[in-house]
Amino acid sequence: MKNNLQQFKFPEVRAYSWIAPAFIIVALIATWELWVQLGDIPKWQLPAPSAIAAELVKSWSLLLHHGYITTQEIVFGFLVALVSGLLLAAALVSSKILERAILPLLVSSQTIPIIAIAPLLLIWVGYGLASKIIVVALISFYPIAVNTIDGLKAINADMVAMMKSLGASRWQIFTKLQIPTAMPFMFSGIKVGISLSVIGAVIGEWVGASGGLGYLITQSQPLFLTSRVFAAIFVLSVMGIGLFALAGLVERLMLPWYYAEKRAKKANQ
Repeated sequence: MKNNLQQFKFPEVRAYSWIAPAFIIVALIATWELWVQLGDIPKWQLPAPSAIAAELVKSWSLLLHHGYITTQEIVFGFLVALVSGLLLAAALVSSKILERAILPLLVSSQTIPIIAIAPLLLIWVGYGLASKIIVVALISFYPIAVNTIDGLKAINADMVAMMKSLGASRWQIFTKLQIPTAMPFMFSGIKVGISLSVIGAVIGEWVGASGGLGYLITQSQPLFLTSRVFAAIFVLSVMGIGLFALAGLVERLMLPWYYAEKRAKKANQ
C-alpha cells in the first residue's frame, strides 16, 4: 500500500477546466430561483433552491438519521454484490459448462424489473434491513459480474502460451495474468454498480421500510413537504457521487501501473 501511495499521483486539474461546468450549474440554479420567485410558484409545488438549502439546514439531523440507514443498506448490499459477482465471474470463466448454463440466466435476469421483486422480498424476509440489502445486491451484481467476466477473458493468448511453456500452472496463470488483466474491467463494473446501489436502496425503501431517505421521501410527499423531498434527493445525489469518486480513488490506488501505461500512451500520441 505504501508503494502504491508513493506511485499514485492526482491528475493535474487546471482551473479553467472547471469554469464552464461551474458557470452552467450556477446559471441553472439562478434561473430556477428567479423562475420560482418571479413566477410566484407555491413552495409546495416547486421550492426554490434557497428553500431547499434552508430545509437542508433545518432538517440536517433528520436527513443524517435516515441517510445513515440508507448508507448501511448500500454498504452491505454492495459488498454482497461485489463478493458474489467476483466469485461467479471466476467460476464461469474457469468452466465452459457453467458459463453456457448460467450466463444466459444471468442476462435474462436483467429483464425482470427490480421493483416487481421488491414486494416479494418483503413477504419472504420482512421489512427489516435484509430485504433492502438483497435489492441493492441484485441491482449492483450484474455490472460487476459481466465486466469481470469480460476482463478475465481479455488475456493475451501469446502471454498464456509463454507462461505455459515456462511451466506455469492454471492457478498461476489465473493469479498472475488473468486477475491483473481483469482489474480495470472489474473497477468499471464496480463504479457502475456502486452508483446503482443508491437507486436499489431507495427502491427497497419505497416498497416498504421504517427508515431511510427513500422512506423519508415517501412520507414527505403526501404532506406536501416538497422542500424536504428535494433535500433528501440532494443528499442521495451527493452519496452517489461520493461513492463513485471513492471507487475511482481506490482504483487509482490499486492500479498505479494501469494509469502509468495510460499516461505513457497519451504522451506518445
